Amino acid sequence: MKSFDARAYKPEHFKWDVQGKVGIVTLNRPERKNPLTFDSYGELRDFFRNLVYTKDIKTIVVTGAGGNFCSGGDVHEIIGPLVRMQKAGDTNGLLTFTRMTGDLVKAMRACPQPIIAAVDGICAGAGAIIAMASDLRIGTARTKTAFLFVRVGLAGADMGACAILPRIIGQGRASELLYTGRVMTADEGDRWGFYNRIVESDAVLGEAVKMAEDLAAGPTFAHAMTKMCLHQEWHMSVDMAIEAEAQAQAICMQTRDYERAYNAFVAKGKPVFEGD
Repeated sequence: MKSFDARAYKPEHFKWDVQGKVGIVTLNRPERKNPLTFDSYGELRDFFRNLVYTKDIKTIVVTGAGGNFCSGGDVHEIIGPLVRMQKAGDTNGLLTFTRMTGDLVKAMRACPQPIIAAVDGICAGAGAIIAMASDLRIGTARTKTAFLFVRVGLAGADMGACAILPRIIGQGRASELLYTGRVMTADEGDRWGFYNRIVESDAVLGEAVKMAEDLAAGPTFAHAMTKMCLHQEWHMSVDMAIEAEAQAQAICMQTRDYERAYNAFVAKGKPVFEGD
């Protein structure tokens, strides 16, 4: 069986730290507000895919260095080469790139670990997508979130934005952001439900890690099942979803964590979950 030693993993294009059962991904080009490159897209995609094969990392935090989350695709290292592909008529090259970026979102949604985005400062373009694709988001008063694809002549339909964003903030609000490319303020993000909470800038990473630690201390097999159901049930009728959840709960009832919770309740104690 394939395995992935996440604790020993040494990425080239982002920073990776492990604190107990929590892994922290830091987009780490602070001098440019942490833009993505072809290489960082690919490495992040492969990393999230491999998280399926690790057992001891239970939750993930994604953040950015230097007071910003991510400014999107690097203008010089991505947009410039894409314009050259366009001029050369390289449709296959352009489609290969757009599919790769979408594959990053697919990998984030498919990995069993809940992902928490700790977002400060600029969160734009592909950075906004990474925050959107996370399971939970913590922002700050400084956070400026923009799905700005239309501002560079592209559709707002990028990396799943037209499917996922309306489910978070509603169709009308998502339509406005995707058509205009304007900034969603921290207050709007809070009121609209994009951010689960707004905290001080110097507390955002700590809050995200604390939330991740709390989740990692819970029944993590069951958390993975919850994440899978949240994602898969987008495509289901209510009746299909109820049946899928019946099957999911029957599986979870076979775990030792379920037995641990019962025994702790009988003993008037607190369960210690181990994720099995």
